[in-house]
Amino acid sequence: MRILVLGGTQFVGRHLVAEALERGHEVTLFHRGEHGAELFPGVERIRGDRERDLGALRGRRWDAVVDTSAYVPRVARSAAEALRDAVERYVFVSTISVYRTDAPLPLREDSPLVELEDPTVEEVTGETYGGLKALCERAVEETLPGRTLVVRPGLIVGPDDYTDRFPYWPRRVAEGGEVLAPGGPGRFWQFVDVRDLGAWTVRMAEAGRTGTFNVDGPLHAWSAGEVLETCREVGGSGARLTWVRDAFLLEQGVQPWTDLPFWIPEGDTALGGAYDVAVDRALAEGLVFRPLAETVRDTLAWDRARPEGERGAKGFGMPREREREVLEAWRRAR
Repeated sequence: MRILVLGGTQFVGRHLVAEALERGHEVTLFHRGEHGAELFPGVERIRGDRERDLGALRGRRWDAVVDTSAYVPRVARSAAEALRDAVERYVFVSTISVYRTDAPLPLREDSPLVELEDPTVEEVTGETYGGLKALCERAVEETLPGRTLVVRPGLIVGPDDYTDRFPYWPRRVAEGGEVLAPGGPGRFWQFVDVRDLGAWTVRMAEAGRTGTFNVDGPLHAWSAGEVLETCREVGGSGARLTWVRDAFLLEQGVQPWTDLPFWIPEGDTALGGAYDVAVDRALAEGLVFRPLAETVRDTLAWDRARPEGERGAKGFGMPREREREVLEAWRRAR
């Protein structure tokens, strides 16, 4: 197949392109050239900004386009219109954030979506992100009816995770000592390895499939305790996990999700059903999951290989001094 990728040099796009090349496809990258210049030697690159330079794609044809980089509907629609006669399939990478936080659980493809009060807004924030992505989906589907595959990933983890959320845990546990573990070990965490997401998406493009699919990790399969124990086994540090209750952490001013990534206190509806996403449809279409230990091992290896100044630079995770303060307060309270 001939595949055009809008983006393709960071995280999701990077692993999707690697999978496509591994499977023998001919890939063209359209991107601004700000990242990943050293990646994929020999692959055709068209440099340009998708808001200004889509004309560079005129006169070409591909079997499919994969759009990993549209966040506002105007931009998604312009790309779909520009490529309407140039591709057979349009694959749009969306997000489970399109679902309303009060939607019944588990989240399914027909669950109610976020609707923005002002659909013309283009500022991407925590409040507008999901609604804008939902509008992007609609824009693409309206432009290429019956020819669109919408992929709604959950939390994406694995090597090259520049968000730095998941890498905090393999890194911190590998450092050893007493580790502050949030909530309780029986809570379920749900996430998908970027490589499993990429492989499934490429296979769906090969098959010419259309429709909307949640693509996430297995539902209610990995507990927080299992994830952190796996981090300990892989890191080999002998770290000691101390589980601290939600209420105490909140009293101490610990911020869910940022100070302790993946921690969502019980009853917190801000992230809706982040860990309650049904993936039956994708499983029926061949979605498979690699072992959790492989995801942890490869994430830790990638994290250790990157420049030290990049680790934790996105602001996710708790400084060691602050972690010790909270643990000491927890011991005193008990």
